[in-house]
Amino acid sequence: MIEAIPDGLTRNHGDPKWDEWLDRLPKLIKELVGEWGLRPDGPAMHGAAAYVLPVRDAQGQLAALKITMPHPEADHEHLALRTWDGNGAIRLLRADPRRWAMLLERADATKDPNQLPITDACETVAELYANLHVPAIPQLIKLSDATAGWADRLTSLLDHRAVPRRLVEHATALAREFATDPDTDGRLIHTDLHFDNVLGSLRGKEEWLAIDPKPMSGDPAYEVAPLLWNRWDEAVATGDLRNAVLDRIYTVVDATGLDEDRVRDWVIVRELVNVLWALVDGDKSPDDDWVTQSIVIAKAAQR
Repeated sequence: MIEAIPDGLTRNHGDPKWDEWLDRLPKLIKELVGEWGLRPDGPAMHGAAAYVLPVRDAQGQLAALKITMPHPEADHEHLALRTWDGNGAIRLLRADPRRWAMLLERADATKDPNQLPITDACETVAELYANLHVPAIPQLIKLSDATAGWADRLTSLLDHRAVPRRLVEHATALAREFATDPDTDGRLIHTDLHFDNVLGSLRGKEEWLAIDPKPMSGDPAYEVAPLLWNRWDEAVATGDLRNAVLDRIYTVVDATGLDEDRVRDWVIVRELVNVLWALVDGDKSPDDDWVTQSIVIAKAAQR
């Protein structure tokens, strides 16, 4: 028996971007389970935009069927996973890009870096970089192209009362520099690598595996920022936000050998892009706390 679609996904009914996919999803699940010889093996789960069903394959091996709601960030997920081939990331067993479906190795969903102290968690995620940041495959979007677009659009924040003008100018200048920097492209980067997107391995030989990449051809220093805005309550609890942010940056830099200045510059760009998405591209009621948090992180990263 196939598990019901989780409430976390069905609550998106009523959003035109979701309705067609949610209406097709039960049929997709049934088709893929049958065609791929799968047997459901536990309650269905979900991510922000994907249905995940624990299964066993025809040989009885543990696996997970993932069906993603079509969106541009996930266009090349299967290609990134195929490139990594299980090195630092969940292994892709089978894919049907037309149906946005993948059969993945099973991970230990009960184990993630959120269970570790923040410094250990940052080190754990950072230690995956060496395996993940391999030469980029040609199909990927280039970070330089995305950054050039951000540089043009960040200027729309210059007169926004919620954002310090000098911070916008700094982020815009950095984005323009990165857009023409040859080192901005060339490595396969995950782009959303944080504590929720790393799970324990069931292989026995590797402890941690990255999941849910939004891959680009980019700069490894771009990878760090999500480790700053996740587990934010713990940074607030320190009573010293600037040093809490810098401690995380220093931890990753020490673990990876990345250039500290480059990491900090990318943090500033990414945080101001988050502000851009919230205030310009988002709905009419932006999350003020998210905007404030993004500005605080960007300021902390400035030298």
